[in-house]
This record gives sequence, C-alpha cells and structure tokens, in this order.
Amino acid sequence: MFIFYLENGKETVLKCSKIKCWNVYKKFVHANKLIRLDHELLRFFQAELQDNLSVKFRGIDLGGQVVSSVTKRAGGFSSSCKVPGLPDVIVGLDSHFKEVKRVLLKDDNQVVIVSAPGGCGKTTLARMLCHDDEIKGIFRDNIFYVTVSRTTSLKTVVQKLFTHHLHLNDCEFQTDEEAKNELENMIRQMGPQRTLLVLDDVWSESESLIQDLKFLIPGYTILVTSRFRFSSIGSTYELSLLNDEDARTLLCHSAFPCEGNRINVPDDLVSKMVKCCKGFPLALTVIGASLRDQSLLKWKKTLQKLSEGQSIFDLNSLLLLSLRASVDALEDLPIACDCFLDLGSFPEDEKISASALMDMWVVLYNLDKEGMYTIEYLLELSSRNLLSLVLARKDASELEGYCNEHHVTQHDLLRELAIHLSSQEPIAQRKRLLIEIHGNDIPAWWIDQTQQPIDTRLMSISTDETFSSVWYDLKAPKVQALVLNIRSKIYALPHFIKDFNDLRVLNITSYGIYPTELHELPLISSLPNLRRLRLEHLSLFPSIQSIFKLNNLEKLSMIMCEIGSALESCTVEPPMLPNLVELEIESCYDLKEVPPELCSLDRLTKLSITNCHELVALPEGFGSLSNLEILRLHSCTRLSKLPDSIGRLHNLVFLDISDCLSISSLPDQIGELNGLRVLKMSGCHGLEELPDSVTNLTLLEDVICDEETSYLWSYYEGDLCDLKINVVEEDRLANFMKIVG
Repeated sequence: MFIFYLENGKETVLKCSKIKCWNVYKKFVHANKLIRLDHELLRFFQAELQDNLSVKFRGIDLGGQVVSSVTKRAGGFSSSCKVPGLPDVIVGLDSHFKEVKRVLLKDDNQVVIVSAPGGCGKTTLARMLCHDDEIKGIFRDNIFYVTVSRTTSLKTVVQKLFTHHLHLNDCEFQTDEEAKNELENMIRQMGPQRTLLVLDDVWSESESLIQDLKFLIPGYTILVTSRFRFSSIGSTYELSLLNDEDARTLLCHSAFPCEGNRINVPDDLVSKMVKCCKGFPLALTVIGASLRDQSLLKWKKTLQKLSEGQSIFDLNSLLLLSLRASVDALEDLPIACDCFLDLGSFPEDEKISASALMDMWVVLYNLDKEGMYTIEYLLELSSRNLLSLVLARKDASELEGYCNEHHVTQHDLLRELAIHLSSQEPIAQRKRLLIEIHGNDIPAWWIDQTQQPIDTRLMSISTDETFSSVWYDLKAPKVQALVLNIRSKIYALPHFIKDFNDLRVLNITSYGIYPTELHELPLISSLPNLRRLRLEHLSLFPSIQSIFKLNNLEKLSMIMCEIGSALESCTVEPPMLPNLVELEIESCYDLKEVPPELCSLDRLTKLSITNCHELVALPEGFGSLSNLEILRLHSCTRLSKLPDSIGRLHNLVFLDISDCLSISSLPDQIGELNGLRVLKMSGCHGLEELPDSVTNLTLLEDVICDEETSYLWSYYEGDLCDLKINVVEEDRLANFMKIVG
C-alpha cells in the first residue's frame, strides 16, 4: 500500500514540475492532489498503528507478502491479538459471511479454514465474523486475532496470546512444547466460556502450527484464513470470486468515492473495465483506484491496453506483488513453480487434461511416466489455490493410471500471471515462449526474426478461427515440447516444425465447435526424437497413415478425433510404431473396427479404447499383445464380446470393461489371465453369467462392479481367497446418455 501511494505521489510531483507558471488552474488541481496524498499517507500510518500493523485496502486483504514485510519486526505477526477494525465498505461477502458463520458455530467443527487466492477478501471476512454481535455474544472477550507470517513460530504465537490475555510482557518459553502446554492450560482456566482463535493468512509452512494449536477443549474453535487448502486439518470453505453486480459495485466504489466524479465515464466503459478484472476483488480495487480522478481519455487508454492483450500486471505493480507471493512461495519446489508457469501454454477458460500436462512434464522435468509425480504437483498447486483439479472418476485405481480423465481449470487472472512471469526475459532467451495470433497478425518480432535462433524449450502457439495457416519461418532448435491450440475449421501444420529435431512432445488440440481438418500432418514423420503425440478434436483422415511411421514414438493419444476408415485400412509396412508402449483412443465416434495391424505392437503395455460407441469388435489377433499390462475398454457400448485370444495376455494386471452394455458373456479363456489383479465391470447389464474359469484368477484382488454383477461374483468368493468385491453406485442418467450416444 505504501509503495502504491508513493508511486502515485511520484507521478503527481513529476507532472506538477512540468506545469508552466502561468497555468494557475493546473497548479491548483495538482496541489490538491498532493495535499490529498499527504492526508492518505497520514491515515495510512495511523491505521497501521491502530490496527496493529495489519494491512488493508478498501476492504480487500493484500495477502501475506505485505503483512510479512511489515510484521517481521513484531516477532512474526501483529503486535497485539486485538481484532483489527473493518473497512468502510464491504462488497460481495454477505452470503460467504452467513455460511462461514454457520459452520463456525457448529460444535463438531474445531477448525474452520477459509481458503482463496490472495486478495479475495479472506481477511475482511474473518474480521466481519469477529465484529458480529452474535459471535461477540457467544465468545465475549475470548476472541484472539493473530496475523501469521511465513516465519511465525509456535512460541511467538503463544507469547503474544499471553501478552494480550494476561498482560505478561516479559513472558518467554524455552521450547515449543512448553509454549503449547502453557497455552492449553490458559484456555482451560478460562472456564466454560467459548474461545475463538483467528489465525489470519497462514502459509503452507505453518500447517504444523495449526495442528499444535488444536486442543480437545469443549468450546475452543480455530478460524484460519489462507491461500492454501488444509483439507486434512478441518472444514474448508472456498471463497468464490465476485459476481458481475458486486464486481461493478467494488470497482465504482474504488474509482468514484464521490458519485459526482463519474459524470464523464459512460456505463458501458465501466462494464468493460469490470469484465477485464474478471471478478477478482483485488484487481477491481487497485484498477479502480488507479483510475480515480482520471480523465475519460485515461479510462479509454487503460481499457484499450487491456483489450489489446497488455497484461493487467504491467498496469499495476501492487496487483502483481500480491499474487506473485503465492508463486514465490514455491521457491523450495522449483519444478512445481515451472509446472504452474507451464499452464499459461493453454487457452483461457478451457479445461486442461492432466494427461496432456503429464506428457509435457515427463519430458521437460524427467517426471515418472506413470503420472504419480504429475498428480502430486497438481495437488500441490491446487492446495495453494493456483489451480483447480477436477477428478472425473473417484473410483480410479492406482493401476489404471493417475491422470486419465482428470482435468485442470485455472482462473483467468492466475493464467495471466503465469504468462506475465514467463515473459520477462528477451524473446530469444525465454524458457517458454507463449504466442497468440489473432487473425493472421503474426507478431512483429517473428516477422523480423534474424538468423539468431530462439532458445525456448516449451513453445505454445494459439490461433483463432480466422487464422488461415500463413506461417513465417521460425528457428527454435531446442524446442522439446510444442503445444498448438487451434480453433479454425482447417489448419495446416507450420512448415518449420520439420526442423525441430529435438522435439519430444507434440500436442495439437482444436477448441472449435467441430473437429478441425488437419493438413500437413506428414511433416511430423521427419521428427526423429518425437516421443509423445496428442491429437484432440481433429479430423485426421486420410493423413493418419503418416503417424505410423514414427519409429521412436512411445505414446499416442487420439481424443475425439475423426478417424474415418483410415485406421481400419492401415497399410503401413511393418514394423509399425515399433517403440510404442501406450495407445489412447478416446471418444472417436466413427471408429468401428480396430485394425489387425495394431496387434503387431509387441512393446505395447497400456491400451485404452474408451467411449468409442461405434466399436463393435476387437481383432482375433489381440492376444499377440503379449506385453500388455493395462487394458481399458470402458463405455464402448456396442462392443459385443472380448476375443477368445485375450487369454494369452498373461501380463495383463488391469482390465476395465465398465459400461460395455452389449457384452453378454465373457470368454472361457478369461480364466487364463493368471496375472489379473483388478477387473472393473460396472454397468455390464447384458452380462447374465460368468464362466467357471474365473476360479483360475488366483491373483485377482479387486472386482469393481454394480450390485447386480456382484451377485454373479458372490458364487466364486470361496474359490478366490484374496478377492474383494467393490460395489459402486450406478449413474442411471450417464448410462442412458451412453445408450443414446
């Protein structure tokens, strides 16, 4: 806040110094601005002393990075445990206040956590609760408020609590254990009166602090505000962003403290500015404040800059300072920080497949190919409110693979933060190069590029529906991962891709209404090091044949692609894809048959053919896939049977035929799968009996099925001593949609 005031003051002084001596009116206007600045600074420091060094800005908390810098001299947090005051205006927190208050007063919730990114109003909400008459009537004088920094220790917290409650200014503890025991004794001595401890702005490093402050004392409650999620500690309430009406109110309050000031600013201009801030309270507040007392021309210029793609963080350093703190907190997890920045490679307001992220991170950061570390980093970023992780299938087995069907979403402002932080170096030196092309307007730096190559390892090129695939040459020999985000009906791969000799991962995804007709796909056949290829929502016929010539490809994913008869009429000379270990074909609605040539992929360990509703049969040579370990066939609703040769898959440990509605029986040879450990078969409504050979599945541990199928397996439980039958609830609507789909 102090920096914000000084920057505005500096700008005002510089303007004032340039005013001619005869321009009395301008001197008068700027003199008033300097007087107002002086008053604002005076109020700022008075508020700091009165509110015990807590920082506020028009009711929106700025986050821990400001609090930390101010409070380090005070032992890690505010010098008192008195509840700070409330701002003059509070917007958009009424419904959150009611819900958190309800949860807070429940007897079975000892710890309540309010979680959201920095600058969303968590601190203001906590203060509202502390100043509420009903809360004060219940807890009375036993409300303690502590603003926690990243370096706060348990001893320091307890020392300040003792100073506030017992007025023992010289109280010191030798160990954390001593401090913990003394605090517990103090709370017990308060008698039956309920006690509320508020821990404001707790960072992930202080999770153990919350655990240490939990005591089994009736009526003792802890309220935590944090940028991070501590789901294992207590009940978590996630604070949402502002709706359009509240966002407009907050912006107007910040920009027009006196209603008469907005006479010259049209409503539609205000609405567009609100939209640029994307419901983020801190963005609305600081952008509004930066436009306070500004001319209509200034408003229009600011809106134009934002509309033309200039980062909102370039226009306001205070917003950058607040949100960047959550990224800076990843300093001990450099790969997690890189993973966050990589999310800027994908389009705004679109789901990002966790599997697509895994493909990149396996190559860029040498993560495991099974996806365990990928999901670990996603959970870490999710716990810090830097993204939202959507787990589509809660019943996913470890053997099935961690990332399939999971998705990531991210708030627009956090995505913009990732792009901003990735774009600080000169273009030729950037670790990740994120390019957006509107129409056919190729960036000027690209057109003017000299012979000097670009050193980037990750490149993302996003184009819109009007792009006509007019490319300029681009030299980037070190690119290892290329993400192409497209929306046009027809798209041709850039010719320069053939020179990306070090390219390991290629992700081509269409976000248009209909699958994009992909041209120049044969260019990829010249990429000697390509390991992972992901094609999504594309029309591949007939150029799909060129994919099968990639001798070093290890993973191929085709999601929602139009394949036509190209796959069925595969004519590639063997060996086809000799190093392929994983093949995913998902939601390819026109796939009717799997070509026999697929059975020659003798290194294949994972095969997923899912949600392909026109698929009616698998080739009889299926048993030749001798190294296959995981086979997913779920939601292939017209698949009528499994081939008899399936019994030759002796390395198969996981089989999923869930929602294969047309399968009426299992082949006797299924009993020859002597390595099978997990079988998923819920929703197989056509199945009336099991072959007796299932008694030979001696290693089978888990059968995941619906209640009706569980009765069939119950007859064999005595023969399979390690078998566990897991009954899952049916989603009848989903089943119906699969049938009509």
